[in-house]
Amino acid sequence: MDCTYPSPHRPSTPDIATLTPLELAHRIAALCGDKKATEAAFVTLDGKRFLRTGDLAYVDPEGSFFFVDRLKRMINAAGFKVWPAEVEALLYHHPAIQEACVIAANDERRGETVKAVIVLKPAYHGQVSEQAIIDWSHGHMAAYKVPRIVQFADSLPRSGTGKVMWRALQEAERGRQR
Repeated sequence: MDCTYPSPHRPSTPDIATLTPLELAHRIAALCGDKKATEAAFVTLDGKRFLRTGDLAYVDPEGSFFFVDRLKRMINAAGFKVWPAEVEALLYHHPAIQEACVIAANDERRGETVKAVIVLKPAYHGQVSEQAIIDWSHGHMAAYKVPRIVQFADSLPRSGTGKVMWRALQEAERGRQR
């Protein structure tokens, strides 16, 4: 899709710096020409329009704002919603786990199931099995959140900014299941 972005140098277009993020999102979406997608990207609550970013967040009692996951990452395991970031946070309590990335895997009975791609701490290589991680998980999280599949990896793919590239792992899993 070819989108034209507003130019601050044309008199008919306001300076981008003066636009609110919501106004900018409206302008970019409108310039892309997809009115249906534009409408789907916004929701009205209490008479105010909000942009749906796909981020899941909450505000604590002190007013601090916390991003916790992405809506697209939700795993629907037999009708239960599993948030990968929550499972990853629990897995980090295991003494052998250095890194973890949770993705969805197809499951004939449940639709999707939880898969954990795990990097072990060096001292635990060859000392911990996939089943040991699953067994430990049963004692530390709700049954529907427990990874049914564990895959060990030497490292997790990372972007240039150091973020785990969960989409690459998810796409590889989908490709493996075809």
